[in-house]
Order: sequence, then structure tokens, then C-alpha cells
Amino acid sequence: MRFGGRRTSSNVENRRGASGGFGFPMGGGGLRLGGGKMGCGGLVVIIVIALIFGVNPMQLLGPTDGTPTTAPHERRQGVTTGAAALDTETDRFISQVLASTEDQWGRLFQQAGQTYQPTRLVLYDRTDRSGCGIAQAAMGPFYCPAGQEIYIDTAFFNELSQRLGAPGDFAQAYVIAHEVGHHVQTLDGTADRVRSAQARVSEAEGNTLQVRMELQADCYAGVWASTERAALEPGDIEEGLTAAAAIGDDTLQKATQGYVVPESFTHGTSEQRMEWLQRGLRTGDPAACDTFAA
Repeated sequence: MRFGGRRTSSNVENRRGASGGFGFPMGGGGLRLGGGKMGCGGLVVIIVIALIFGVNPMQLLGPTDGTPTTAPHERRQGVTTGAAALDTETDRFISQVLASTEDQWGRLFQQAGQTYQPTRLVLYDRTDRSGCGIAQAAMGPFYCPAGQEIYIDTAFFNELSQRLGAPGDFAQAYVIAHEVGHHVQTLDGTADRVRSAQARVSEAEGNTLQVRMELQADCYAGVWASTERAALEPGDIEEGLTAAAAIGDDTLQKATQGYVVPESFTHGTSEQRMEWLQRGLRTGDPAACDTFAA
């Protein structure tokens, strides 16, 4: 993507190396999933399954209702914000993408007679505190609705490129734009409605609702990208579609267990994820992203 001298967002917070974090070593005792012990092998599965696109990957580790477990926007010693928070070129690119989403979603909300409230993006390493519980690098980037914040350990982009075969700056931008899509769902009430409906239905039905919410966030990422066509370079869209295909539930389940269980899908198939990303790109219209009516 050609962002050049574009502005960076003031809503970036760098907590890497800040005091007050958890400092838990990764690995060791492992995590628990569904009452069973999960060691390093299981942790890799969580990396693959949660990856980049969960509203809250803490759901994979146990039930959550989005209730804050720590105070949102908590400041700690060593935390920097805005331009001072950007240590690397990757940080700067992330901040430019976030700034672009602020501008474009601000315009789209204004056209609808509403006001867009930007999300905050937190850069951290290894572990941190979020309003939804412990943030861990192994979970990949995620959006926490309780604090209305996106959490990213940028080391994940190495995993995205090397392990998942989805390199490129637009693949990274897609990750961020998808999480911003979840923020849009929080602002317009979709996320609350889905969580309320999930509490009243079976697990399989709840998973279906979750798939629809994830696919809508994919579509919203495409809507954002459609507003930045002038910044796209040859191959960018293909990078995004490669990333979307790499994290489809069917692709991940085949890779990790050799077979698929459709009723357990929470994010959609590779084909669905590519389809909805392309729909957003093609239409540039949030109204075309109604996955719940599709």
C-alpha cells in the first residue's frame, strides 16, 4: 500500500516494555481449554484458530460476557501514545492504517447522520491486561468490546507471513481493518444484539451467529479498502484474499485435525471469508454487509 507521508493516528498506545504488565513467560504450564490441559501443541492450535479475527479470543479459553476485568485505558509507567508510540516502520504503517479507518468510517458515519468514535489500538509484547482479561500474543490481534480497544503484538505478522503463508502489507492492513469492523459492530449495537441472542440459543446456533458477525467484519474490512483504492498496489487485493483463505474454519480444521466439523465453525469457511471481503471491496457500501439477512 502506498501511504507515504500519510498521517498517523493519535489513538495508538505502546505498552511494550511498560511496567505493570503481567510478565508471564510463554509456554511452561500451558493453558486450559474445555477443562483439559493444553500444552505447546494445543497453544499452536489456539494461535491458528483464534488468529487474527476474533471479537474476543478469550472466548476460546472460557465463557465471557464482555464485562471489564480491568479498567479500560489504564495508564502505566513507560506507556507512550501517539507518534511517540511508534518504534518501527511496522508500527507506523499500523498507525497509518488506523488513521485511515478513522477518516473513512468517520465519513461513512457522517453520511448516515451519526458520529464515529475511534477505537484505541494497543501495541504490546507477550502479555498485557485488557478489559476482557489477559491479552496474550499467542491469541493474535483481537478487539475487546469492553474497553473498545484493539490489541496487537506485531510479532504476529511474522506468523501471518511465515506460518500461514499470507505475507504483505495489505494482509496486515486487512487484519487491522477487520478488528476495526468489530468496533463498528460495537458502536452500532450489532455486537450486543449478537451476544444477547447467543445467550438464548444452543452452542451450534451461537456459533452460526458468531460466523455471521465475523463475516460482516470481513466485509467491513473490504468496505474500508474500497475507499483506499488509490493507495492499493498491484497484488494487494490478492494478499488480502490469501489471508482470508488461510484462516477459514474449514482450512484450519483440516490442517489441525484432518477433518471439518461445520457446526463448530465460528469464523466461516475460506470461501465465505473471501466472498464477503470481496463484497465489501466491490460495493464500498456497509449496507451490503448484512450477513445476518444473507
